[in-house]
Amino acid sequence: MNRLIALAAAAAASLPLAVHAAGKAESGKAKAAQVCAACHGPDGKKPSAPDQPILAGQHYDYLVRALTDYKIGRRTNPIMKGFAGQLSKQDIEDLAAWFSSQQSSLHDQR
Repeated sequence: MNRLIALAAAAAASLPLAVHAAGKAESGKAKAAQVCAACHGPDGKKPSAPDQPILAGQHYDYLVRALTDYKIGRRTNPIMKGFAGQLSKQDIEDLAAWFSSQQSSLHDQR
């Protein structure tokens, strides 16, 4: 029994401590320039209207979920549905990697 516990502890210790984003930030930067910059700014820090959120510094998982929800209709916003509907899963992950890597005053960075 002790051997099993020691083996489980060793396996757990070998796991990475942080989950890494599946997206590529540089690809997300290029896609953001095409799709997101007009409303959210090229780095997600300067929305063009007060009802548009700051994307810079948001958590990766949150951004993936939000964009996916717009894409599949779980969130309803006609403008975002149109933009997110064109994104692939990889595009969404890349955009999330880009915006989550940007410095922001929204919260403490991880």
